[in-house]
Amino acid sequence: MAVWIQAQQLQGDALHQMQSLYGQHFPIEVRHYLSQWIESQLWDAIDLENPQEEFKAKRLLDSLIQELQNKAEHQVGEDGFLLKIKLGHYASQLKSTYDRCPLELVRCIKHILYTEQRLVREASNSSSPVGGMMDSMSQKYQQINQAFEELRLLTQDTENDLRKLQHNQEYFIIQYQESLRIQAQLTSLATLPPADRQLREPALVSKRSTVEAWLTREANTLQKYRLDLAEKHQKTLQLLRKQQTIILDDELIQWKRRQQLAGNGGPPEGGLDILQSWCEKLAETIWQNRQQIRKAEHLRQQLPIPGPIEELLNELNSTITDIISALVTSTFIIEKQPPQVLKTQTKFAATVRLLVGGKLNVHMNPPQVKATIISEQQAKALLKNENTRNDSSGEILNNNCVMEYHQTTGTLSAHFRNMSLKRIKRSDRRGAESVTEEKFTILFESQFSVGGNELVFQVKGRVPFLVPDKVLWPQLCDAINMKYKAEVQSNRGLSEENLVFLAQKAFSSSSNNPDDYRNMTMTWSQFNRESLPGRNFTFWQWFDGVMELTKKHLKPHWNDGAILGFVNKQQAQDMLMSKPNGTFLLRFSDSEIGGITIAWVAENPNKAGERMVWNLMPYTTKDFTIRSLADRISDLNHLLFLYPDRPKDEVFSKYYTPPLSKAVDGYVKPQIKQVVPEGDSMLDADGDFDLDDTMDVARHVEELLRRPVESQWGGQQS
Repeated sequence: MAVWIQAQQLQGDALHQMQSLYGQHFPIEVRHYLSQWIESQLWDAIDLENPQEEFKAKRLLDSLIQELQNKAEHQVGEDGFLLKIKLGHYASQLKSTYDRCPLELVRCIKHILYTEQRLVREASNSSSPVGGMMDSMSQKYQQINQAFEELRLLTQDTENDLRKLQHNQEYFIIQYQESLRIQAQLTSLATLPPADRQLREPALVSKRSTVEAWLTREANTLQKYRLDLAEKHQKTLQLLRKQQTIILDDELIQWKRRQQLAGNGGPPEGGLDILQSWCEKLAETIWQNRQQIRKAEHLRQQLPIPGPIEELLNELNSTITDIISALVTSTFIIEKQPPQVLKTQTKFAATVRLLVGGKLNVHMNPPQVKATIISEQQAKALLKNENTRNDSSGEILNNNCVMEYHQTTGTLSAHFRNMSLKRIKRSDRRGAESVTEEKFTILFESQFSVGGNELVFQVKGRVPFLVPDKVLWPQLCDAINMKYKAEVQSNRGLSEENLVFLAQKAFSSSSNNPDDYRNMTMTWSQFNRESLPGRNFTFWQWFDGVMELTKKHLKPHWNDGAILGFVNKQQAQDMLMSKPNGTFLLRFSDSEIGGITIAWVAENPNKAGERMVWNLMPYTTKDFTIRSLADRISDLNHLLFLYPDRPKDEVFSKYYTPPLSKAVDGYVKPQIKQVVPEGDSMLDADGDFDLDDTMDVARHVEELLRRPVESQWGGQQS
């Protein structure tokens, strides 16, 4: 169902959020009458950070305007006449708004479509049983929204109390002025004759007494109002802190964690729209309360009344400043991380964003962001708030960028498009640490003011790279499984059996029980510094080689389940010996990085009636650039069934290279074919065939096959 049809069925707050997406920048009528056209365009194909994409955006703008004009021309009747005028007006309005900045139109529509899809998805999730996770998420969002409603009511209540306090204080000051006037009149009586003074003085004294009694009572009342208001502000700030902790320390931290995992192959971290809306609500509520507290302080200064209120207001002001400071500094985030591996003289990009920038009008004086590269030691000192010198560990070109405000999406961000690492200053390395293990981070810094320079913030955003000394094996399994699926771009991850095989390799163990590894830990040295027993490579180097080979040459076969892969030689032998002759399987090589081998069961040519498992020397990327795995399997006629019992052509035939065409212009194309020699004379010491010496006939005859036909067969013209 089209998104727009579903969006029109939204209710309550979701409907209000959807409607708020539209305005003069993009009228809702345009969305309605061009809904099908809008949803059929490839908006995501345009990179908003690439100025060269402006041409594509301009074409979409022109097409949108043309569609509107066509829609307008086809309107008939009395109602159609009005709609015709309105749609024509919108066409002119959109052209004047976006003609000079068509990428902003794309940004606007992408934001609208993304938000509509999210709102529709959330509405659908809340009305259908889709699992406990979504239910708990909806419940959490509901709790956050309820807290915001409570904060709104509290803030409205204190606003009303503040107005009442101001009104009462103004009346108090008027009455106080009246008491001063009465006192002045009494003082002036001294110049009058005694008879006149005695006539007028009693009434003035009585009036003064009444006013002073009222002032005393009212001063106590005002003091109580001030204390009550301060207590309400304390309650509001307490709830504000709690709400901000949930959003910044839970939701935003979780988003950052998802971003970290996405960089290692996890699912996308998701957009920031919901988080930004929450942070903006926080900013708005905090600022309203800050203004109220400042107004209360101003009223106290206008009319000082002895009591504890001065200390309370100072405490409130300090607390609200801390809260807004935490909000601003925490919401200066790296929206698009730089690459995890940087090379000198190579361009890279990054985006930083201030989630509350639009709400606090930071864009009125656009701040500049600076990027520098610092060492791990400097980064640790920053986290501890230690004073560090402004030394960098290298030089980055194009490392300054001004934050831009995008009206349509309400985002304030800085897009570093063409940064380049010019040089890097490395520390003295000790022990076995390699250059690839030395860690650096890109530090983003800025300074901006809030509320007409009332508050000035220095903010820092940095790439998190905390590497623990050791991790539990199940944690590592989650990480390498996620990485494997991302690198291979496959939904088929690592099975429990695969992970047991990896545990056996990592810990030099023979146990087949997954529970035996649950509490085991792996250090960085075990992972990628110490070589595996009897090998000249580490666990990670072996696993990375498997990923690279699978990604480049074996992906369809892995997805089909044709590659068992994570099986050692002995396991392969045990599995195959119970199967008919000609049954084979594919497993990753134990002895070579990025290698895969074929193991099959057949008769032993030296002992009649005895069977044995044969292993080909591993294939690598070098082999598959000459001939594919499927074609190699097709060439080997003694391979009949893929373990456990699938005919090989049923599994691999769709990947076979089609037969060669006939000779053209007197030439034939070279044909590469693979054979395995008879007997055991070509076996190595482990009973494996050495492919380099035996299998690839192509490597020995490729030159011959490239020669013209007449040089081989004299009967044809060249």
